[in-house]
Amino acid sequence: MKSDIEIARSVELKKIKQVAESIGIPREEVENYGRYIAKIPEQLIDEEKVKKSNLILVTAITATKAGIGKTTVSIGLALGLNKIGKKAIVALREPSLGPCFGMKGGAAGGGYAQVLPMEKINLHFTGDFHAITSAHNMISALLDNYLYQNQAKGFGLKEILWRRVLDVNDRSLRSIVTGLGPSTNGITEESGFDITPASEIMAILCLAKDIDDLKRRIENIILGFRFDGCPFTVKELGVAGAITVLLKDAINPNLVQTTEGSAAFVHGGPFANIAHGCNSILATKMAMTFGDYVVTEAGFGADLGAEKFYNIKCRKSGLQPKLTVIVATAQGLKMHGGVSLDRIKEPNMEGLQQGFGNLDKHIRNLRSFGQTVLVAFNRFASDTDEEVEAIRRHCEEKLGVGFAVNNAFAEGGEGAVELANLVVDTIEKKPSEPLNFSYSENDSVEQKIEKIACNLYGASVVTYSIHSRKIIKLIEKMGIGHYPVCIAKTQYSFSADPKIYGAVNNFEFHIKDIVINNGAEMIVAIAGEILHAGASQRAASYAHRHCRWKYRRIELTIGNKYRNRGCRYIFASPFHLFQIIQHGFRVFGQLFPVVVSQ
Repeated sequence: MKSDIEIARSVELKKIKQVAESIGIPREEVENYGRYIAKIPEQLIDEEKVKKSNLILVTAITATKAGIGKTTVSIGLALGLNKIGKKAIVALREPSLGPCFGMKGGAAGGGYAQVLPMEKINLHFTGDFHAITSAHNMISALLDNYLYQNQAKGFGLKEILWRRVLDVNDRSLRSIVTGLGPSTNGITEESGFDITPASEIMAILCLAKDIDDLKRRIENIILGFRFDGCPFTVKELGVAGAITVLLKDAINPNLVQTTEGSAAFVHGGPFANIAHGCNSILATKMAMTFGDYVVTEAGFGADLGAEKFYNIKCRKSGLQPKLTVIVATAQGLKMHGGVSLDRIKEPNMEGLQQGFGNLDKHIRNLRSFGQTVLVAFNRFASDTDEEVEAIRRHCEEKLGVGFAVNNAFAEGGEGAVELANLVVDTIEKKPSEPLNFSYSENDSVEQKIEKIACNLYGASVVTYSIHSRKIIKLIEKMGIGHYPVCIAKTQYSFSADPKIYGAVNNFEFHIKDIVINNGAEMIVAIAGEILHAGASQRAASYAHRHCRWKYRRIELTIGNKYRNRGCRYIFASPFHLFQIIQHGFRVFGQLFPVVVSQ
């Protein structure tokens, strides 16, 4: 079989205006980004048509490091639906450069189930990620400048939460010190770079309903806290309008095409392990405006992506999926059944059956939301007929859910006809009930976290750091306890431990930090050792490194007078050390220069 890129280059692409016209978008509304990519203005969304469209969510069992294939199934299902005569559109997230150049690779599908032009989508695309990166970092620069220009007036912040972003996983930039050198370089402080998909602006873009809502949300972003405990926002900085202008094109959904020439919307790209993991509400509603069936996906396993899709995206947008499709692979099930990663391609019926527990738990969770569930089996060349049949029997006989094999990777739309027919038949005969959310808006932050952790993950108890409890009290004081909760944790386990596979239960779930995303209007609860790229300066920088620096002793030689009397000083943080080095050390009211000896 040809490689993904060979298949992509072998397809004769339609002009993007032809693709737009095929689903009813007027040519004059198409803003071309080259011949095969376009922006579609968000004003074309028709809420009445949205209500009539059939929304299908594609999610998956707990992820493996090689992926499960949600995007391939999502695209394949849309191809299959079009193949049987339905007007179907797929709505996906944009890929990030970090994973694209990492082990996971691109996120434009695979084989004969891809969105095209694949290279452009996986790289710079329409510049949405760059616009978000620039907007985020402009806020950082303007905040630094504001603090510098107003320090003489006595203005300062007790705590700065806003860091910087870059769409590359550069570990050397995770924690940095800015403002070194002459005083004209600004105030010396700790900062760092997170990955762009974790930017609060990314979450805001994907949750905003229009350009005005985008600006309102940007205004509400909390940048830090004053010494009196009051939040300092972008609105107070006075730059929300300028930031919105930077995003004026990025807010419009991107139109591309599949390997079979059908329409696809690709827009927004938050990760589900550290953010809400869904494409933009605008792109989903745009697809539903012009498609009778719309297939969308949510990142990683159903414990992350699907949960956030329902509790955050659907709650905020009013969307109601008619059906949820959960993707499973034999390799993934065997991994959850205790088979080592280097042997999951080998036949192993016992390991496969042991892994059913992970699938079963996800399906129970999905049903708790009122969802009708189907299983799409993403078949690989190494899978045996015996394994496929065993999974089919388990799904149909023990779980009572529909089952279909997806061969779209190798066969395109024809390989997803079985799945497409099952989807249409199920929606007609037994569509999902109205969503039953995991928690009420009126629940406390602790209740929301605990209902997710205990009822969906299987935790027996939820514990909180002292700092987390302080943030919860602050949330209550600010009157924003009604915000939904977005839990940041590993994608490889129901628990916060990435090494515990399967269907783990009765474990302690520890919340080490809580971050207020006031613009996105959600509370991010950080569990385990996940590197939450949207974490505050306090959480990702101070708390992470304080553990390493708290008891580190640095010997200092203080001035000529004390040359032979080195003293030992315990530093609270690297920032503290940099301050001492830069400004000197005060002894009995006298300031002396400092040299670090060891």
